Amino acid sequence: MSFPFKKFLSYYKPYLGLFVSILACALIVSIISLVYPLIVRYITKDVLINDLSTALSEVYWIGGLMFALVAIQNIGNFFVDYKGHELGARMESDLRRDLFMHMQQLSFSFFDKEKTGQLMSRLTTDLLWLSELYHHGPEDFLKHSVRILGAFIILFFINAPLTITVFCFVPFLAILGLYFNQILNKAYTRNKERIADVNGQVEDNLSGIRVVKSFANEPIEIEKFNIENDRFFDSRKKTYKAEAYFYNSLETIIKLITITVIIFGSASIAGNKLDLADLITFLLYINHLIEPIQKLIQVSTMYQDGFTGFLRFMEIMNVKPAIENKPNALTLQEIHGEIEFKHVSFRYEEHLDDVFTDLSLRVEPGKYIALVGPSGVGKTTLCSLIPRFYDVTDGELLIDGINVRDIELQSLRKAIGIVQQDVYLFAGTVMENIRYGNLSASDEEIITAAKHANAHEFIMSLPNGYHSEIGQRGVRLSGGQKQRLSIARVFLKNPPILILDEATSSLDNESESIVKESLETLAKGRTTIVIAHRLSTIRNAGRILVLTENGIVEQGTHDTLLTLLTLAGTYAKLYEKQFELQV
Repeated sequence: MSFPFKKFLSYYKPYLGLFVSILACALIVSIISLVYPLIVRYITKDVLINDLSTALSEVYWIGGLMFALVAIQNIGNFFVDYKGHELGARMESDLRRDLFMHMQQLSFSFFDKEKTGQLMSRLTTDLLWLSELYHHGPEDFLKHSVRILGAFIILFFINAPLTITVFCFVPFLAILGLYFNQILNKAYTRNKERIADVNGQVEDNLSGIRVVKSFANEPIEIEKFNIENDRFFDSRKKTYKAEAYFYNSLETIIKLITITVIIFGSASIAGNKLDLADLITFLLYINHLIEPIQKLIQVSTMYQDGFTGFLRFMEIMNVKPAIENKPNALTLQEIHGEIEFKHVSFRYEEHLDDVFTDLSLRVEPGKYIALVGPSGVGKTTLCSLIPRFYDVTDGELLIDGINVRDIELQSLRKAIGIVQQDVYLFAGTVMENIRYGNLSASDEEIITAAKHANAHEFIMSLPNGYHSEIGQRGVRLSGGQKQRLSIARVFLKNPPILILDEATSSLDNESESIVKESLETLAKGRTTIVIAHRLSTIRNAGRILVLTENGIVEQGTHDTLLTLLTLAGTYAKLYEKQFELQV
């Protein structure tokens, strides 16, 4: 992908005044640095030829001027360093904010394919290097360009042939820089990919550390980590090898330039074409000439890291959400909760088979239906289409007669409450996690929701009640307690449509009984779809739908599906297998 300079430069816009101030200071600092050798030349060539008293008087005056220049230069350097880094940090913060906000807009299909560790690396490591580029890039380029150009002009007026001789080496420096630029660019990109893989491995391990320890699989995890860590090491080793070749070649050319100046300068003195003061000045300016060239080439690491980081940043920013609002999308007002699938087909990717094909289903407002069937037939996928976590491939999905594609996403999802088997709780307090269902809810409303979810009693037994910290993902709570908090969260949201995705399948019998009671309370008056693994939890459902790879093959009440007429049916077989009953 070509580098998006327009987008890259746009992040300077909010801080243009500060940016210009930094560049102005950098320019002043660079010009002052060019003055020192001229002062030395003036002293050695013009001042010291005078009598001692006159010379000393003038030297003291010039010394005072140099102290003043040093003071100005130090103030300028301080401003450039401090405010420059602040500028970079501000822009990094803006980039991180934009990337995080964009990630929030992306669809499930994006996160299905991406590793969390990789995405975290884009948000952290890549943007740290990009901050350095934003700060040092223009500043270094201006400072060093001014020093190179200024040194060349001054040297040319001192001795044009010797200056041209020195600049004959510049093409070699340019060729060297361009050659290794390509090599190092690939190397730095590879390094970022490798450290992102390491981050992904670590994130995966730490998220599942309890599973790791329960299976005593620490050695396997260490081996997996070592594989990724060694790949990163090998990548870095190749980078350092290329850098060693690069910097040593650079040093060699710089030494050749210095030797050339000494030899040809001495020859010029011998031929009365140059005096000693001019040679000293020439050698001082050679440093002003070579050091910026050296710095510009050396900071190519920073440039490459920064540019690579921005390209990786733009890779994510250029990803378009698979699910977006239509122009003038409708906002749901009074919602009855009717759900209708009309000849719906769905597949995750174009090259994959349909999960289901030509499926039709209508759920009346306020009704309680259950969805059962073998694992992997698409029960959860079917329910994920309702809040538009994915879009149907063919057909229509309607809520209250409105196609969900025509409904504003936030409005649609606010109307739907989901309780899943795998509960996710955020690090923080009990109250903060329940309030997630309605951020404007009062403490009293949160407590009422907890009571409805049968969670109030256990919450009050915690050390700090509703203000108790629950740890990352709620690790300080039992499975039943976490599930009741998630139910309280949905109570607080108060949606007209409810999806219960195997919400009790991982609980023990006692916890299941409590949670089941909470769910029944939650479902009253709402259109409810229950995905059930334990068939005992859906005996009272108004309608049970049996989903297989052939679509909905059976539907009816629990008793109807177990009659002799359907004894050989799918539901009867599932029931018989689960409860080991002879029907």
